[in-house]
Amino acid sequence: MSKLSNFLSSSDEQEIVKAITEAELNTSGEIRVHIEGTSNKPYMERAVEVFNSLEMYNTKQRNGVLIYIAVEDNQLVIYGDEGIYKIAESNFWDDTCNLIINSFKEGNHKEGIVKGVLEVGEKLKTFFPYKKDDIDELPNTISKG
Repeated sequence: MSKLSNFLSSSDEQEIVKAITEAELNTSGEIRVHIEGTSNKPYMERAVEVFNSLEMYNTKQRNGVLIYIAVEDNQLVIYGDEGIYKIAESNFWDDTCNLIINSFKEGNHKEGIVKGVLEVGEKLKTFFPYKKDDIDELPNTISKG
């Protein structure tokens, strides 16, 4: 069996989706998680490709964030749309990546992703706080490649 098929259970995935929904209650930002086994491309390039294929740029404030995980390659990328990078520092996601990686090292995949999603929500809230007329612009689902 591949590492991907053992990475998360159905209930783990449901808890991650719940975390995405919770994180987005405080921000107009949109968060998605994409999990795949491996990539034959540089990981940042692949994360951008997935971001675009999921049409995550379709947000009013260009504030979508993708948490990309290549399970078999032990790689993680957090990629944010141009609205975030116009106002954030270049190391904006470093603490969040480390939070996720530390949980992964302990074998706590679901907990790492949940913590990471909630942290992304907190960071987005600083620049993109939730407003009364905000709508959920992207699905709160996990995509797989």
